[in-house]
Amino acid sequence: MSRAKKNTNYQEPKLEPKVVEEPMIAYSNTAMRTIGMMGMIGKKDYGSIKNENDLIDVIRTGVPRRVMDNLMTITDISMTEMAAIIHTSDRTLRRYTPSQKLSQEQSERMVELARLYSRGEEVFGSLLEFRQWMNTELVAFGNKKPKNYLDTSLGIAMITDELGRIQNGIFA
Repeated sequence: MSRAKKNTNYQEPKLEPKVVEEPMIAYSNTAMRTIGMMGMIGKKDYGSIKNENDLIDVIRTGVPRRVMDNLMTITDISMTEMAAIIHTSDRTLRRYTPSQKLSQEQSERMVELARLYSRGEEVFGSLLEFRQWMNTELVAFGNKKPKNYLDTSLGIAMITDELGRIQNGIFA
């Protein structure tokens, strides 16, 4: 019985690192749709936004109150609802001037809302249909309206996940 001789000359082939090209058009389209939803296309400080990474700088510097006003109009969210969403009082919101910058946390919520409503419009084909869906009590949300979950990032993520299921034909 002969033993097979171990091949000690074997060397792992050297693999070149693979560079994966990301589809920048998807990122820029999402960022541009978000900026459009915020009503800031063509405005100073928003013209250089090319992708979602650039939105982080926008959040850090704060968005002007007029972004919130634009989102309230587009999303059909009242001042009282918006105050609850950004965890402040209705009275405090009314004191902000249109150009006054919102806090980083409030700005982040504005960007999250703009991204969500942009995605909803994309999935439903119209903003009106998405707004109706947001105001409908759904089993997936414990027989509550998705709109009731806009006051937390986790709630917005849950709505976004549900939009993905709807887009892919997976219904709860």
